[in-house]
Amino acid sequence: MTECAVILAGGQANRMGGGDKGRLMLGDKSLIDRVIERISPQVEAIVLNANGDLSRFDDLNLPVVPDSIGDFPGPLAGVLAGMDWAAEQGHEWLISVAADTPSFPRNLADRLAAYDTPVVLAATPDPVRGRLPQPTFGRWRVSLRDELRAALNDGVRKIRQWTQTQGETLVVFNEGDFFNINTPEDLAWAEKNLK
Repeated sequence: MTECAVILAGGQANRMGGGDKGRLMLGDKSLIDRVIERISPQVEAIVLNANGDLSRFDDLNLPVVPDSIGDFPGPLAGVLAGMDWAAEQGHEWLISVAADTPSFPRNLADRLAAYDTPVVLAATPDPVRGRLPQPTFGRWRVSLRDELRAALNDGVRKIRQWTQTQGETLVVFNEGDFFNINTPEDLAWAEKNLK
């Protein structure tokens, strides 16, 4: 296994009223604890991408890296921060997962690794489009980091705007595999329906 993972927790959580969504409790565990528990067996190492005072995550005992591009440019900047960290650690591939999605598949890394394209993104079935990309869940060739940095510096912010230029592959998982928690109503639904 030459893969590591980045947990993307660098957003501003505006729809949740601000703060760290990953710290919200779902049952007896925080969302981020659930994400760590789920991704840990799938990769060799984990890094957390977050912004602001990084020491607030000291209790997680994970390395924490901020975006290297300013003004909260979105999850692509978190992927870049993870790629830079992965390169320093000698990893060839980076798996990205979102801190607000506690129930992603336990075989995510293996399913994405079955494809050798430079970027492999998770998707779910969609009755209209066939596949609905879940772009914060992906497998990224770390050697693309300079190209990604250039794209971000040129103003690219949408994940698929960049990944489609890299020959992405979409891997379809089950409907509901990537339920993310963006609002208080989402959290209430998760309390009732996620185990």
